[in-house]
Amino acid sequence: MAVVTITGKNFDAEVMQSGKPVLIDFWAAWCGPCRMVSPIVDEIGEEEPSIKVGKVDVDANPELAQKFGVMSIPTLVVIKDGKVAQRVVGARPKAAIKELLGL
Repeated sequence: MAVVTITGKNFDAEVMQSGKPVLIDFWAAWCGPCRMVSPIVDEIGEEEPSIKVGKVDVDANPELAQKFGVMSIPTLVVIKDGKVAQRVVGARPKAAIKELLGL
């Protein structure tokens, strides 16, 4: 499944009303570690149909970053049934991100 760009406008529809767990990658274009994690997150989104993967550009969507208390990026948040199930800050290898998702 393609990775979804999440904004304040589509957050409820894409995340809160999703019928499956959602991995959200909070990132910014200027962030080096974010650029390392981004292709890994994209791969997981393509490989795992059981989850939805979305990305939030913190510069374009500061309200979402604030809502989730994102102070450092990259921050990965897993939402299950409308609630935060997991949260990590910093670059992680693919295996660690899949482990967050219970895969």
